[in-house]
Amino acid sequence: MAEPSAWWGVLLPLLLVLFAVAAASFDNVLAARAAGAPADPLGPLRSVAGLLVQQRRRTIAADSLLRRAGGFALLVAAFLASAATPFGHLVTADLSVGVVWFNAMEVVAWAAVWLVGWGSNSAFGLVAGYRFVALGLAYELPHMFALITAAVGAGSLRVSDIAAAQDGLWFAVWMPVAFVVYLVSVLGMSFFRPFDQAVSREAAGGVLVELPGVDRLVFLAGRWLLLVSGSAMAVPLFLGGGSGPLLPGWLWSVLKTAAVLALLVWTGRRVPTIRVERFQEIAWIVLIPATLVQALVVSIVVVVQ
Repeated sequence: MAEPSAWWGVLLPLLLVLFAVAAASFDNVLAARAAGAPADPLGPLRSVAGLLVQQRRRTIAADSLLRRAGGFALLVAAFLASAATPFGHLVTADLSVGVVWFNAMEVVAWAAVWLVGWGSNSAFGLVAGYRFVALGLAYELPHMFALITAAVGAGSLRVSDIAAAQDGLWFAVWMPVAFVVYLVSVLGMSFFRPFDQAVSREAAGGVLVELPGVDRLVFLAGRWLLLVSGSAMAVPLFLGGGSGPLLPGWLWSVLKTAAVLALLVWTGRRVPTIRVERFQEIAWIVLIPATLVQALVVSIVVVVQ
């Protein structure tokens, strides 16, 4: 079982921010290579500086309180989702229902993105907000079944118990469907490519169209931190947590998180945006039945053992 640590609760947000900056830099390099332009790893940091000094603007009758509350809620939810994620034997809050806590914080993103779209009083922002809600209806059930499958395999909702149950064999090996579906759902919950309809250029930037300056920075930070949080949770759920030779457990968790995050960012640059209605069809016809069968197989194995 992981050990709650007050000092780790202070360091964890800093680690998540470093992961987010590194992921954004990696994504920027991939984008530059795809366009045949020189790589610019420091581009995201310059963008941050520009947003900090950008002048605020607002549309007529915009609800600034809702818009800012949505961006702040997205940022806070991303941090809180990682509170139950163990890095080796270090964890901020070793909750007995850690899997449920993680899923609950992720669901907050639905309301946050919609609030930003609604509060801007912009047609593009509102349409993009509803698109994200529709996307959530597609990825959330497969996401929940993937989480449940890992919990059933360990016989616990405590994330540290799930990591400890993988001493002999990682869950990603004998729960491959749940693992792949989980990774897909992480891209969905952070509305990252190929599920970036909420901020797509096709809708003039979606919920970001009327979001300037610091407000935009907070929202984008929350988006990247959601991606980092989902990548970090994949490690104790499916990749053995901090288990590994020679290195300390927390360092193995960091390395595995970096690998998952790099894979997701790379995938986002390789796969084009999928229409919401097409993904809903795939989710309900393919992903949900597949995860249910995976959960059934895991349940049978657990009962037989």
